Amino acid sequence: MAIVLGTLGIDGLGEVVRALREWQCDEGPVQLHPGDLGWFWRFGDEATAAATRTWSRGGEIIAVGLLDDPELLRVAIAPEAQRDEELAQRLVEDVSAPEAGVLIEGKVYVEAPMGALVQDLLSKDGWMTADPWVPLRRDLSEPVPDPGLRVDVIGAEQAHERTAVQRASFDGSTFTDARWHAMADGEPYADARCLVGRNQLGESVAAVTVWSAGEGKPGLIEPMGVHRLHRGRGYGTAITVAAARALQELGSCSAVVCTPGFNVGAIATYEAAGFERLPETRDLYRDA
Repeated sequence: MAIVLGTLGIDGLGEVVRALREWQCDEGPVQLHPGDLGWFWRFGDEATAAATRTWSRGGEIIAVGLLDDPELLRVAIAPEAQRDEELAQRLVEDVSAPEAGVLIEGKVYVEAPMGALVQDLLSKDGWMTADPWVPLRRDLSEPVPDPGLRVDVIGAEQAHERTAVQRASFDGSTFTDARWHAMADGEPYADARCLVGRNQLGESVAAVTVWSAGEGKPGLIEPMGVHRLHRGRGYGTAITVAAARALQELGSCSAVVCTPGFNVGAIATYEAAGFERLPETRDLYRDA
């Protein structure tokens, strides 16, 4: 059967989320998670649908792409299709041809699961490897200790606190209250939580959003940040432990997070919170 490239409307996003949930497993490579789609949902359901691509065969989705921006496509592939030759060749063709409506002309990037055949074919086609990312994972089969920090689950009435910590953690962040509500209205957020950590004065010092993919599936931390005025006091480690604990309560078998390889501070924070480094991943890029 022919493989069909599609851009689903808003009504099709639920099918995409279900596919991404099903594909998550500790035994396979770290790849696009329903939480990644959920975090993008802060831009609204129409923007999320417009940024999503699917590759289907016989009416079944076998790969999903999310355009994190016009120059970056993040791809997830069904476990049984990771080395599918027909799919890999079709992915290469579609990401290489701007007229296919996936990536634009010029310098562009593709994030695909490590070990997937599409990685090999893109490399043979002249695509080059970008700087490394470091995935880290914490097993949740054992109880997670108390983080030693007051942590509140944030609802709609406290959304302004979550967004304020985000903006104070990341230069250039555009996470507004309106975008929090758009994210919370998305289907993936039904299995997600926003947490804010407070110091002894009750000030919001750190925040994190965690995304479950369902019972017995790996959960995702995306994003985590510490307020720039409260760094160097262990709050990053504490809120990360709280994130792992929240994912355990949501039924996740593990907690996963990815960070750029150059961000040694973030890597140290996650390791201090009981996360173990996994093999590096690398995007592939095509020069302009």
